[in-house]
Amino acid sequence: MDKALQTMIDNMPEKTGKSLGEWKKILKEKSFAKHTEGVNYLKAEYQVTHGFANTIVTLSKEEDSTYEDLVVSQYKGKEHLFPIYEKLITYIKTLGADITITPKKGSVSIVRKRQFVLIKPATKTRIDLGLKLKDKPTTEKLENSGPFGTMCTHRVQLFGLDDIDAQLKDWIQEAYYKSV
Repeated sequence: MDKALQTMIDNMPEKTGKSLGEWKKILKEKSFAKHTEGVNYLKAEYQVTHGFANTIVTLSKEEDSTYEDLVVSQYKGKEHLFPIYEKLITYIKTLGADITITPKKGSVSIVRKRQFVLIKPATKTRIDLGLKLKDKPTTEKLENSGPFGTMCTHRVQLFGLDDIDAQLKDWIQEAYYKSV
């Protein structure tokens, strides 16, 4: 398990008033069909912050599914893209210890106080990297958010390891610093 995720789980009782196990029981009783329904419920009924609510719902979704299982399943049939994902995560982890990496069924959300990066294997040949960079103009490489909608302000399409260059790392770092 990712160190930042484990820290979040460890801090959950103090920050939310309940342990992950207690939250799982509450969500199991409600059995929400959609991820966002569970997140919105925790935020509205228990005033849980979005980051904790998202993590709680994600970890409650599939008891048998581990962090690695969620990520591995995203890259089934797209295994050649997995080294791009690994290189992104390795770089993102260097930005600070206050990052939470939350895999979902189809993407991985990177959160500081708010989500600042979203990694999604979009096709068999491409990863879409969503970034939160308010007021940043688009370029040929730094496109508008496209399929991410309001979850991100920009998208970068990654086809190979060489696409993770100094410019991309600067954009990721900028998104990290703006996410406080």
